[in-house]
Amino acid sequence: MRTPLVIIGALLLPVALTLSAVVGAVLVAGHGACPRLSRPYLPGARILAMTTVARPGAMGTRASRLGRSTVTGVPAFCDVTVVLTHPPLRDQVRIEVWLPRSTWNGRFQATGGGAFAAGEFERALVPAVQRGYAAASTDAGVPGILKSPPVWALRHDRTINEGLLANFAYRSVHEMSRIGRQVIAGFYGRPPAYSYFTGCSTGGRQGLTEARRYPDDFDGILADAPAIDWNRLTLAQFWPQVVMNEAGVYPAACEFAAFNRAAIAACDGDDGRLDGIIERPDACRFDPGRLVGTSVRCHGRTIRISQAVADIVRRIWDGPTTRTGKRLWYGLPRGASFSWLAGTAKPLLGARHGAPFPVAADWIRYFLLRQPHLDVSTIGYAEFERLFDESQARYAAVIGSDDPNLSAFRAAGGKMITWHGLADPAIFPQGTVDYRRRVESAMGGGEATDRFYRVFLAPGVGHCSGGAGPVPTDPLAALVDWVEHGRAPDTLPAATTGAHPNISGFLCRYPQQATPDRPCH
Repeated sequence: MRTPLVIIGALLLPVALTLSAVVGAVLVAGHGACPRLSRPYLPGARILAMTTVARPGAMGTRASRLGRSTVTGVPAFCDVTVVLTHPPLRDQVRIEVWLPRSTWNGRFQATGGGAFAAGEFERALVPAVQRGYAAASTDAGVPGILKSPPVWALRHDRTINEGLLANFAYRSVHEMSRIGRQVIAGFYGRPPAYSYFTGCSTGGRQGLTEARRYPDDFDGILADAPAIDWNRLTLAQFWPQVVMNEAGVYPAACEFAAFNRAAIAACDGDDGRLDGIIERPDACRFDPGRLVGTSVRCHGRTIRISQAVADIVRRIWDGPTTRTGKRLWYGLPRGASFSWLAGTAKPLLGARHGAPFPVAADWIRYFLLRQPHLDVSTIGYAEFERLFDESQARYAAVIGSDDPNLSAFRAAGGKMITWHGLADPAIFPQGTVDYRRRVESAMGGGEATDRFYRVFLAPGVGHCSGGAGPVPTDPLAALVDWVEHGRAPDTLPAATTGAHPNISGFLCRYPQQATPDRPCH
């Protein structure tokens, strides 16, 4: 690579933190002057503005959906914001680069986004500068919070804004890497020794896209739970709603939860230990029909599981197919929560109805049907099949992000790690396994692929974090060690989080797995 670089991924639906919540509450007013920097140069773009604000180190609190948490150890840094455009697109892309004033470790960390947000800014940048990285985030010119719809997708005449889609799909992370390195070199008087990208979900997809399209940008990429095959994945995420629409039945969350409990009880011990985790969801053969006729307590009343509900669960687990039975993509893994993709809601007055996953529903509304206010509850099997074909045909080349030919990244000396929870309720882990297998086929087999790209599967772990299983504790450190010292990780240290019993352990590199009597094998 021309300049050592590494990338790290970010999650699909992370908790968005506002600038006021983090910088306003934690990093109060400016302290001391930051040096005046020359504007960076970017071919094909024009710099509209560049500002620099000094931020002191501090301790304080920040808001999240879980309440308020303490932020400590944030060093003094300079916050450089660059705004650029791509004539004649008339877009405005914001890139922020945070530069620790006295604690820089000599590295650059570019960060990814989640859902339809290209970057997470404070949520990703605060921990990066805490660890001494000069770090960057971008909005790709499509500003919005993580749960906001992609209103930028459509022009006034309801045609697709191809320029902004290109920004979101691949262009802006590449430009962030170019801008970030120039700002860092101007500030410290030297370029970063190594550069990393980190991201999960959308961020994971961005990382894989960088490895394929711009193999010289980063020395290392951490691309977790990647939303690759976006043009197929988003439709597959909508499949549970289609199944319920066709059946005219919308089970309550407690009914779905009963099937997950039963699946875990049936398959928990398949790996030789009882820990409340399905080690191999793809090998779990629990039949949802076994619950037909049983009862579950739901909101203070007893519900008897029907054959119709069992059939819905089976189709959700099996994944989307054509009306003739041809598999289109993977389904929800057994043991993963139904609440994200098979959500339902019961109004005070009226019948229960579907509550689709926003990313999937908005992909259909904005990018396929171009009707932002469409009632997607009308979509059944025939329409779904047509939309699936259209999504593949129109968007595979732009945002599929699943090309397995990583020869240029390998030749540039890049290293990449992906980890994915096997109880991910949003991005199906079998898609990651499928991609890794295709990379092996394209790159000379598993051993050759392991020399530059390793995958780790996390049983019982949800989307980018959480769940009953151990979550990787510091995958970036493993990536740095591989890039800078040549020590390729065979395992990733991991530990459970939250309310689950504290379990420490490690994840095995794919395709290995651990059993009670044997380590990774």
